[in-house]
Amino acid sequence: MSTDHVELRAGAYADSVTLLQVSRQIQQLPGVVTAQVAMATPLNLEVLERIGFAVPSDATVNHLVVAVRLDDAEALDRVRTEVDRALTDTRRAVAGPSEDAPPRTTGSALLRTPGAVVLVSVPGVSAAVEAMDALEAGSDVMIFSDNVPVAQERALKAYATACGLLVMGPDCGTALVDGIGLGFADVVAPGPVGIVAASGTGCQQVLALLDHAGVGVSTAYGVGGRDLSAEIGGLSTRTALARLDADPGVDLALLVSKPPAAQVAAELLAYADGLGTPVLTALLGPGLPDLTAATEQVLRRLGHEVPVWPVAGRAEPRSGTRLHGLFVGGTLKEEAAALCAQAGADAELVDFGDDDYTEGRAHPMIDPSLRLARLAEIAADPATAVILLDVVLGHGAEDDPAALLAPVVVGIDRPVVVTVVGTAQDPQDRDRQVAALVAAGAEVHLSNAGATRRALALLGGAS
Repeated sequence: MSTDHVELRAGAYADSVTLLQVSRQIQQLPGVVTAQVAMATPLNLEVLERIGFAVPSDATVNHLVVAVRLDDAEALDRVRTEVDRALTDTRRAVAGPSEDAPPRTTGSALLRTPGAVVLVSVPGVSAAVEAMDALEAGSDVMIFSDNVPVAQERALKAYATACGLLVMGPDCGTALVDGIGLGFADVVAPGPVGIVAASGTGCQQVLALLDHAGVGVSTAYGVGGRDLSAEIGGLSTRTALARLDADPGVDLALLVSKPPAAQVAAELLAYADGLGTPVLTALLGPGLPDLTAATEQVLRRLGHEVPVWPVAGRAEPRSGTRLHGLFVGGTLKEEAAALCAQAGADAELVDFGDDDYTEGRAHPMIDPSLRLARLAEIAADPATAVILLDVVLGHGAEDDPAALLAPVVVGIDRPVVVTVVGTAQDPQDRDRQVAALVAAGAEVHLSNAGATRRALALLGGAS
């Protein structure tokens, strides 16, 4: 018979990726049935309660929660020891081997490395302070943090624009600067295309498709999913386009975005027309080209042949009336939603990378547990006709996503269509990921638009 233990630790903050690693280490201990070590954010508390843990009512976001289900009461001491050890080891790793004390502020760090691009990855409520420190020191900033208030984003970008600096983000998941990947970054060869992306996974989709077609990218500026909103007005996009225009190695620029504000899009297109470097667009929305079609336009403009986008495996239609899409990429979900709406399909699509699902938790490209739980639920629903998923590879993402996803897929008696976004050089080995998912019964595409159209065909009964 199992027993539950939940304890709160005040002032014991660690980032969500670290706590995910600690949870997995605890999970492997003898006598542990399940384990969650997380900050006590509302989302994490909801998850813990959903799996049956009774969390003390005085839990706040300043508490670390250690929740374990044990089938051996003596395992509790081992759990506590392992949590202490793992958190201590992580702090030592962050400090590094240097005898010098690590800098305590962004400003003091930049005194040691002036001109560096500053990557900010702290809770959203604290991100603006760190980003402004970097801007005032004269550095560009990539804000990986999400849940940053839009007013703070506007203020940061207005200041950066006045100083000739670039703010990438907030919620900037992907960038490629001087050939170096930041955030979730695919491994691609350098080449003549430059990208400005108000979309992390949209950028990665284009990188993967261009790589398959043999075209490289040296620079990809992620500007955050809200940059083309009416509130922000494309401030970082203008700066990024200007930098690509000044780069002699960029022959063609591509602007990628989730559905933008119409006025902002119009103003940016007019701005792009005045640049010396040609600018093509992949601005998702009704009647506009999808990411694959936009990539094909880039290839034709460069004089490259458009390849047949690869598909592996073959799904067969089954009964049911609804298409379920569970995404880790927000832009991939938006792209699928536009295609489903165009087809008039009964589709329920969820982006597990949305802020509502990531407060106090690692991004689902790192921690897929919420999506896997939802996948099991919809697979058991007789109304489900087809399931659409994405798997996004690259540095920073889960080491072996197929190892976690394939065992769930193999037990599903509904067609499963998966987009694997990545390159053959990515650390997860794209071809191995595809093979594992096909062996589990999935049909796997490189193009998210192609996968969505295939899922729609299966929903309509096409084989």
